Amino acid sequence: MSLKDKVIIVTGGTSGIGEGCSRHFAEIGARVVVASNQEEAGQKLEQELRAAGKDVRFVFTDVANEASVHALVQRVVELHGRIDGVHCNAGVWAAGKVTEFDDAVWNKVMNVNVKSVFWTAKHVVPVMARQNGGVIVITTSVAAFVGFPSHALYCASKAALEALIRCLAVDHAGQVRVVGVCPGTIDTPMLAATCAGWNKPVNELYADVARRIPVRRLGQPLDVAQAAAFLLSDDAGYINGTSLVLDGGTMALPPW
Repeated sequence: MSLKDKVIIVTGGTSGIGEGCSRHFAEIGARVVVASNQEEAGQKLEQELRAAGKDVRFVFTDVANEASVHALVQRVVELHGRIDGVHCNAGVWAAGKVTEFDDAVWNKVMNVNVKSVFWTAKHVVPVMARQNGGVIVITTSVAAFVGFPSHALYCASKAALEALIRCLAVDHAGQVRVVGVCPGTIDTPMLAATCAGWNKPVNELYADVARRIPVRRLGQPLDVAQAAAFLLSDDAGYINGTSLVLDGGTMALPPW
């Protein structure tokens, strides 16, 4: 498995899973473009990794804005002449049942989690088609398949991505390969945010959850990064239109 010298974009690449992927892809030799709206974090990450000899660039991007995504794709082509892979990883979460949401929250979650992938695919597929191929990896979630309490909007957005993976793989067959990484409980800032309001400290909540996961630990961003690197590589060339579940066995558990 190798990503050496492959040009890889990581959206949402400055935090959590995205940061883990940016770092890992760079470490194994990819030419990484980190796309995020966290400008300070992005510049700091670029400086750190470039000082360590890695080929990393940060491009400020609002993934929910088509013009911004188009500009990102154009910039990467200017920098490197091609795009071998994109990891669509940007995401947000909002707590609540359907009775508790309004248009503003709906738009925020769907724009970042779903619409951003539409815009990214729209503008990157023609580039990949011209160069005879490329790979799009999309971060979904086991939330696409499990009815987590007070996750209605987040679950809906991730289920939409699972369907989109299949459609993109069929619509652009022979031009791009499209796959998903489907994480379970991963130790990220987003996970910590979901713990707000509980009557236990975060570390105790994490320990309780870890005891229930069959591998007996939380996932780490590196777990996702290593799987995503494989899916982006030529070694995964026959994997298409599906998602790799990375949940430590959680969905295999019985409902008691």
